[in-house]
Order: sequence, then C-alpha cells, then structure tokens
Amino acid sequence: MRSSTSLSRYNSFSLIHKKQYKIHSIYMSISKYTVSQKEMQDEWLEVQAAQKEPSKFRTLYNRYYEPIFRFVYKRTADEALAADLTSQTFLKALQKIDKYVYKGVPFSAWLFRIASNEIAQHFRKLKKNRLVTLEERTTKELVDEYDDKEDLELNIELLKEMIQDLKPAEVELLELRFFEKRPFKEVADILDITENNAKVKIYRLLQKMKKKFAR
Repeated sequence: MRSSTSLSRYNSFSLIHKKQYKIHSIYMSISKYTVSQKEMQDEWLEVQAAQKEPSKFRTLYNRYYEPIFRFVYKRTADEALAADLTSQTFLKALQKIDKYVYKGVPFSAWLFRIASNEIAQHFRKLKKNRLVTLEERTTKELVDEYDDKEDLELNIELLKEMIQDLKPAEVELLELRFFEKRPFKEVADILDITENNAKVKIYRLLQKMKKKFAR
C-alpha cells in the first residue's frame, strides 16, 4: 500500500489535476445532495477495489478532488497551500485506504475529515489561528439563528471579531453548518460524531455567542 509504485501513480495523476483545475470554480457550492444507500454501497465496492489495487483509487480521486480542493481553499485562501494540503489529503487517504471501513455514510465524509485534520495540523505548526472570511450571506445565516435580529445586525463587526476568537473546533462547526449550509447529518459525518451530538454542539455554541453579545 505504501510502495513507491503506488505513490508514483498517485503523484502522476495529482499533477495532472493541478494543471487542469481552474481557480474560477473554487466558489462553486459543494454538492449537498443526499447520497442514497445504493450509491454508498456502489462506492463501497469501488473502495474495496482500491484496497486491493491502489491504481483503482484514481476513480475516487477524480470524483472528489475538486470538492476537497474547494473545502481546503475556503479555509486557507491560498491556492498553492490549498493544492498542497489537498495532495496531502489524498496521499494519506491512499496510504490508509486499507483501513477504511464502511459505516453507512458517504466515503467523502472520510476525505473531508482527513482534509480538516491536515488544515488544523498546518496551522498548529505555524502556531497561529487561521483567518475566517465572512461573506454577507454567511453573517445572515448566523443572524437568522438569533431572536433579536435587529440588535445583532448592528453588531456584525462584533460578530466577526467573536468568530476569530473561537476555538478551531467551534469555527469548524460554524463553517460546516452555516458557511457551507451543510445539513446536520453531513456535519456529523465529517466530524465523526452523531447527528444529535452535532445539533447539541451547534446549539451550545450559538448560546455561548449569544451570551457574549449580551455583555
């Protein structure tokens, strides 16, 4: 699985994708469609094929390179860094594919989880927090969660400062749920927690932010 041959195959089609990928597609929305059980089962067969023969990993790589790249770019705002971390994500996925076990969730959740860890590790090495870019529609999503919307709309700048002070895990929750509008089930799959746990964590985080606004 970690042979020079398999890694060479990975590197070859990784370079091809970097050259073909166009930056104008970065802000396209990541697909939120519900993956059916049959689709997940069919993909599990593809994963099993890749576990037996690393070259079969190409099918999964081709399918998910762009969504993973967009996911990373939105969290780094650096094209070169995003390409590097995306490559590391797929390299680790290739190296660990034999340990992957189907748990009734899309394979992409596993990839997003690896990508999230790569991003966190990168910024830990730099010993600094990454910046969080807020768009107008993003703040509106958060505003909609509050009862006193008029008061909150007057404090958008405070909201931005507050988000910058959140812990990395809290920022990740906000990004997945509000910035990218992912359903709770998808948030849970990516974070490897239960859907109910995801709802509880997000509810508590919003309550925490509300208390800070009240001060």
